Amino acid sequence: MKRILAVLLLLAAFVPSVASAASRDICGPAAPGFARCYAKVDSRASLRANGYSPADLRSAYRLPGTGGASETIAIVDAGDAPTAEADLAVYRQTYGLPPCTTANGCFRKVNQRGQTAPLPPRRGGWQVEIALDLDLASAACSECRILLVEGDDASFEALGTSVDTAVKLGATIVSNSYGAPESRRSAELAGHYRHPGVAIVASSGDGGFATPNFPAVYSSVIAVGGTSLSKADNARGWTESVWQGASSGCSAWVAKPAWQKDPNCPGRTVADVAAVADPATGPAVYETAILRGWAAIGGTSASAPFIAGVIALAGHHGQYPDASRLYSGKLNDVVGGNNAQFEECGGDYLCTGVPGYDGPTGNGTPDGLAAF
Repeated sequence: MKRILAVLLLLAAFVPSVASAASRDICGPAAPGFARCYAKVDSRASLRANGYSPADLRSAYRLPGTGGASETIAIVDAGDAPTAEADLAVYRQTYGLPPCTTANGCFRKVNQRGQTAPLPPRRGGWQVEIALDLDLASAACSECRILLVEGDDASFEALGTSVDTAVKLGATIVSNSYGAPESRRSAELAGHYRHPGVAIVASSGDGGFATPNFPAVYSSVIAVGGTSLSKADNARGWTESVWQGASSGCSAWVAKPAWQKDPNCPGRTVADVAAVADPATGPAVYETAILRGWAAIGGTSASAPFIAGVIALAGHHGQYPDASRLYSGKLNDVVGGNNAQFEECGGDYLCTGVPGYDGPTGNGTPDGLAAF
């Protein structure tokens, strides 16, 4: 098994991602020490405006339409989105969700120091990332308060400081839709993503099976993978398979947590849980500065804030010092598909949707709130 893992990792390092042929990144590549946001748009259909609605997502994952009023979801991103609150208002009004504004105390936007001014400069595609995060958190938990913390830039120092600030300001769940491949330096930043009593959620990434990304790889973080979600003529009414772009991997730097029992990875395995991420089957998002309106956007940038909203709905944020809670509950088991960067990947669970735990989707996707 160790030899199989070594071969898979070697091939993943040298073969381009097949997912890149069908989708493009909203944010460009990141310099060393900086994070890239994981929002993606389906390049085959350009900017489609017919993505899934909150009602679709609640149906797919059997979620209640109410709950979470005592919870605060923090969204951490880089740079300012001047239209964030106004765009969120359109999204929520369109889908019949209650208003979430500064005036009614539901929405708050601050810089990485927790101040309402000065806000940082805009950071290109991150404005779309912010809209995606706000919309998907709202889709899962429309009654939750939302705290948007904008880092000065996309450096891990700024983003990590923003996470700390979110916790200081009362966030109960913090969603992070960005990352970079783990390295020796990852350990230096781990403390920003370890806050007992607060659930820290992060996207697994959009590079397929490869070196795992941080912050998702930290054992204190709930790593969220991605699926392709489609309506189906079955008892559930929906079907899911592994989204080919969803990142998974075996950590070379983070030790195996006691609650992970998978056999072929001696370190931390990513991911823990998953939700829709395929931009070809993505959720609807409203953003005016760059998208100029509606588009279907995906990436594990969509699945992370959505799972943050599910955790908020369930109301057990204090029970997530890590992802162990998600290793004993009932989830939708995602079987089928793989995120390999070559044709077969030997069917190994680290890169294939198999019964039970697998790398791309973890233990599965929400099946109501029982597992959360």
